[in-house]
Amino acid sequence: MLDKLFGKKIEFKELRKDFPFLERKINEQPIIYFDNACMSIRPKQVLKKMEEYYYKYSGCAGRSNHQISKEAEEAVDEARGRIANFFGAKKEAVIFTKNCTEAINLVANSFPFKNGEVVLTSDKEHNSNLIPWLKLQKKWLIKHDVIHSGPKNEFSLDELIKKLNQHKDKVKLVSVVYTSNLDGVTNPVKDIIRLAHKHNAKVLLDCVQAVMHQEINIKKLEADFIALSGHKMLGPNGIGVLISTPENLALLDQFMVGGETVQDSSYDDYVPEKIPERFEAGLQNYPGIIGFGEAIKYLDNIGINNIKKHLYELNEAATRGLSENKKVKILGPKEAEKRGGVVSFIIEGKKVHEVSLLLNNPHNIMVRSGRHCVHSWFNAENNKNSTFKEGTVRASFGLYNTLEEVKEFVSAVKKISEL
Repeated sequence: MLDKLFGKKIEFKELRKDFPFLERKINEQPIIYFDNACMSIRPKQVLKKMEEYYYKYSGCAGRSNHQISKEAEEAVDEARGRIANFFGAKKEAVIFTKNCTEAINLVANSFPFKNGEVVLTSDKEHNSNLIPWLKLQKKWLIKHDVIHSGPKNEFSLDELIKKLNQHKDKVKLVSVVYTSNLDGVTNPVKDIIRLAHKHNAKVLLDCVQAVMHQEINIKKLEADFIALSGHKMLGPNGIGVLISTPENLALLDQFMVGGETVQDSSYDDYVPEKIPERFEAGLQNYPGIIGFGEAIKYLDNIGINNIKKHLYELNEAATRGLSENKKVKILGPKEAEKRGGVVSFIIEGKKVHEVSLLLNNPHNIMVRSGRHCVHSWFNAENNKNSTFKEGTVRASFGLYNTLEEVKEFVSAVKKISEL
């Protein structure tokens, strides 16, 4: 239970009233949305804020002198400030992107790498934090190396130290996921940052799966870059951010250029805009930015630590229920608190896509099945003939989910395992 929210005591269950999506029924039965690691749903406050843009000041922010443009600019500026405060950053160090993938690509294509320098990633990276580095390696611009997990499939600081010493002063960037979308495990990012900085390497954190259950303050973490998407934290599609410091952003070259990224231009040259505008080319997703700012406000009112506790309670109940079924195997640590809001599993003898389809129909339980954009890890497991080599079924919880829904989910999995 929360102590205070909007001036009164309520339970998380009451927050469901803010999410019109949850009122939907399929075949006259309510839905259970357990695909939050893919995308969270939006409260009506976010939807109304985006609608406000379209109804009241639907113009170009900062490009014109008229009243509508000024109102749009003020709304965007307010959202940027709110996002900056939420993540402990300076407002000018918040760069709007399309999503986390674009934010990572911005760093990959703008960082001042020299030929032969090294980027380290973990062995459980989403393709968004793997493919950009492989592409640079194919162009002979960098060398990419992998920090392999320890025996319990958790991040190995010993392996990181080994790689840093192996490459010596060649490691210029350590780019790792904060919380894995594969199994929900959170990496020891503070120690990773400390060790990387000891070797004069910068650190980029893919925070997209961590934002709903971890307090992330770039200043306290001393991270150099963090990347995330709005659609993972109650915000709109098509909006993300790269957050850094003015000093680190000054190191980056411009990745995408054009309108709004320059102060002046001639037929021969141009003068780049100041930060952050120099990285935000063209017309921006104004309603997305404004809606994202409202999502941050909503989460700030609730408190990330309150959400964290709620998600762990849901995962604990799901883990306990699934563990009673001998045919179910859970990927990752046995302790639910180590897996955030994610439980990734298989049912022995069942194909993962078959299980997700059976959960969908007739149970109206929405989960995800497959390799979760971490093909590299599953291909490595395939070589080991692992239990999880074909992928998993992933249930992921949101702040609006309930213990009653978890019980229905566990019951449905049991029925499917007995078919």
